[in-house]
Amino acid sequence: MRTVRTVSEHRALVAALLPPTPVEVVPLGEALGRILAENLVTSTALPPFDNSAMDGYAVRADDVARAGGDHPVRLPVAQDIPAGRTDVVALRPGTAHRIMTGAPLPAGADAVVRVEDTDGGTGTVRVDVAVPAGNHIRRVGEDAALGALALPAGTLLGPAQLGLAAAVGSATVAVRRRPKVLVLSTGTELVAPGQPLRHGQIYESNGPMLAAAVTEAGGVAELLRFVPDDVDQFLAALAERVAAAGEVDLLLTSGGVSAGAYEVVKDALADRGVRFVRVAMQPGGPQGAGRLTGLGPTGDGPAVVTLPGNPVSSQVSFEVFVRPALRAAMGHPHPDRAVVLARLGESLRSPSDKRQFRRGELDARTGTVRTVGGPGSHLLSALARADCLIELAPSAQPHEAGTLVNVWLLDR
Repeated sequence: MRTVRTVSEHRALVAALLPPTPVEVVPLGEALGRILAENLVTSTALPPFDNSAMDGYAVRADDVARAGGDHPVRLPVAQDIPAGRTDVVALRPGTAHRIMTGAPLPAGADAVVRVEDTDGGTGTVRVDVAVPAGNHIRRVGEDAALGALALPAGTLLGPAQLGLAAAVGSATVAVRRRPKVLVLSTGTELVAPGQPLRHGQIYESNGPMLAAAVTEAGGVAELLRFVPDDVDQFLAALAERVAAAGEVDLLLTSGGVSAGAYEVVKDALADRGVRFVRVAMQPGGPQGAGRLTGLGPTGDGPAVVTLPGNPVSSQVSFEVFVRPALRAAMGHPHPDRAVVLARLGESLRSPSDKRQFRRGELDARTGTVRTVGGPGSHLLSALARADCLIELAPSAQPHEAGTLVNVWLLDR
């Protein structure tokens, strides 16, 4: 525990433990929020055929060129063309086809007259305005040509992107696999929520909190509970769970990493590939990271990140170190939280040798930020009310009200 790292150094170490996850092909219905791993090229033009942009009448522009004012043009309506019709008959000169939005444009037609510019006739239509060639026509490939790049690799797949993928004929997409994370909380004092508490016991909150954080970041979390403060039992349970879970990208623990007695995670993993250090930050100084070795007959295991046990320390550490690494492993174009500059609404002190992360509330209207609760690492209710983290650089002097600071937005 004597080594001290900067926040940047520990972020880089954790990120290096999680290389890009393998590529897998999934149906569009399972791709929301995933990251496209390969360029998506159109297998059909968009639109795939010339079609009408309006409900109206397909005509030859020359046939209605004299329409207007007190001199409408009347044309016989030879065909109805609803959207989806596949046996479209060519338009003869001097006639019109009633056509619906999205329906294929008949051969011979070069314009569409809006129904609002006619009498809406079905046998014969009165056209009240002249229209130019190309009027209200969507041309084939106008949105995306056949073989064009629809979505580049690295695209975050939201509703619009999945809609485009479907529109160009893709039923599946290639994405980075979601990282699988085993979340483990240690401590004989922990009791599952909903069970009766005895004096000296507390409800276990870190596991559900970190598992939810993994899911929110895009990973797949499996919550393991509970492991007592005994090294042999801890290692036996860990070997069993890692083997049962199959392919695991990260073992994420909370608790048992400080300098005191009964620090089971540190005692069990210090000789098995995990290095324990102090990071110059508050909260969340005691940290550990590495790749698990010597566990069971298979030898090497997953990447390991060990977080402090105090709830706020644990969650802030996840935000600073683990969340960006998980998202980067999935190829996310924006792995970090959005950071904005805001002015402190109060004077704050931070340690002279540590980077501090305070819970805060941002007033976007005034561009000011104020703390929620104190700096204590056990004040979880304050974190639950916060919408941001206020990053304070180490300083021997107070950060005066009005000072510009970095603010991490927890909702982006």
